[in-house]
Amino acid sequence: MRSNFLRLLAIVLLMSSTFSIRAAESESHAALLLAANKGDHTLSLIDPSAGRQIATVDVGGITGHEVIASPDGRYAYVPIYGNSGVGLAGTDGASITIVDLAAQKVTGKVDFDHGVRPHCPQIGPKDGLLYVTTELDKAITIIDPHTQKIVGKIPTGASESHMLAITKDGRRGYTANVGPGSVSVLDLERRKAITVIPVAQPIQRIALSVDDRLVFTSDQSKPQLAVIDTSTNTLKTWIPLPAHGYGAAATPDGHWLVVPLRDGKQVAVVDLGTMKVARTIDVPAAPQEALISPDGRFAYVSCDASHKIAMIRTSDWTVEKLVDAGPIVDGLAWAAAR
Repeated sequence: MRSNFLRLLAIVLLMSSTFSIRAAESESHAALLLAANKGDHTLSLIDPSAGRQIATVDVGGITGHEVIASPDGRYAYVPIYGNSGVGLAGTDGASITIVDLAAQKVTGKVDFDHGVRPHCPQIGPKDGLLYVTTELDKAITIIDPHTQKIVGKIPTGASESHMLAITKDGRRGYTANVGPGSVSVLDLERRKAITVIPVAQPIQRIALSVDDRLVFTSDQSKPQLAVIDTSTNTLKTWIPLPAHGYGAAATPDGHWLVVPLRDGKQVAVVDLGTMKVARTIDVPAAPQEALISPDGRFAYVSCDASHKIAMIRTSDWTVEKLVDAGPIVDGLAWAAAR
């Protein structure tokens, strides 16, 4: 009698354990590639393993250019910039849209009290705060993503602070100031500008090397890439490019820098050992932002004139697939599995 009871209890516990595991698996979600589409103010959710778009979310009636995901991969933050390019006449966005990635819908919003043209969002690796460029305030605005409230501001000392890169220790930030053609160096802990480095007029986008020793930004007056030494905050050298560069992203091994050539329908691969272009890769028209997968196996490049994202294998630098996205696809981000 007792042995039968124990067998029954064991079966019940096993079934309960199996159900719990399956329930947990059903609640988990794979990693996502996120893409901001300027042409129809949507956010694309892309399955990177299948290389296909699985959903789009309307983020509002005014265009969002960039996106970042929360570290746990649950939420995406899309600053609503406006309907113009940097420094041009148009609407002045004044909010950030928050998307629940599992529910595939907008669930929150951060409102600024005036038009600021919020643009490039980043998550502070040390404090978990959301940092976003707010061009018209000439500042970086700091937001607590848990309360969705503004908690601080860092003046950049320059206008058109469009893009932001943050070091891995969370201590320094660097902005690309487009029209003035300069890079602001920010102390994120003390929330103040350290210096402003003249580069060229104008510039676009900004990226850090894996070891945070170098900053890269693209000269828009000549086909060349500026390299800034972060230990001295001075311009170290120039890397000639086949055409005007735009965004850039370093591979995790620190060996390569992937640079979309917006006017050249190509992507340049820079050898950071020699500081020279090692090869170019043909992609669809108007490539502009690059993102490397966390495992370093793929470089994703948004090609805004073609509604495509080029999925490039870093093992042999060939295009494995062109992934469909929305019109004028631009900003890319990685949402971790959750």
